[in-house]
Amino acid sequence: MKQFKSFINETHTSHQNQAVDQNTNMSALSDPSVQKKLNAWVGSIAGNYILPEEAISKLRSSLSKIGLSFDAVPVMEGESGTHEMPLSLFGGRFGKSVTTPYDEFEEDDGISHQVEGGLKLVIGYEMQEDNSCRLTASIK
Repeated sequence: MKQFKSFINETHTSHQNQAVDQNTNMSALSDPSVQKKLNAWVGSIAGNYILPEEAISKLRSSLSKIGLSFDAVPVMEGESGTHEMPLSLFGGRFGKSVTTPYDEFEEDDGISHQVEGGLKLVIGYEMQEDNSCRLTASIK
């Protein structure tokens, strides 16, 4: 009969049991590894699209899963250009903190207290010869 101590020695875990993202809190935007993973995720939008608005809509949906949102994207006029939209986390913050005066409220994007100046979604576009649109995206 095996003793409990021998079961402990036999038990091990492999890399297959670990979470893919190592249980990272994707709301901790001050962590450089989170920003790197987020940029890789957002950068996957890069490609040619017949309807670029549809791709941006999918990106909006993906970012909303972790609480990030951005304003409406302006119309893409001209052959190429970029649009910068500020990001907000969970719709921003509103309320009181320990240091807020009694007659004032704190109101921000929910990111600028973690990352100085907040974060922006930068979407670049370029019209192709076949009338499709090449999109790129990053968070800065």
